[in-house]
Amino acid sequence: MKRFTSSFAVLAVMLALTFPAMAPASAAPERHPEIRQALGALHRAKDHLEHAAHDFGGHRVEAIRATDEAIRQLQACLDYDK
Repeated sequence: MKRFTSSFAVLAVMLALTFPAMAPASAAPERHPEIRQALGALHRAKDHLEHAAHDFGGHRVEAIRATDEAIRQLQACLDYDK
């Protein structure tokens, strides 16, 4: 039994040393992190505008429209670069 455990331990170490070189594609640096951060900020801003207690001096509707367009354009940029 001890020999089996030792063999298993050696095999586990060999596998651990072999497979990190074969990292999944998700280990690659994220493409366009600034655009993804901007999308997150725009979604949060839109949510805030939609749930605000006032209309920001009549600018809320147009701000939501502009935010939607900015989100659409940034998403198009990411989709184009796939």
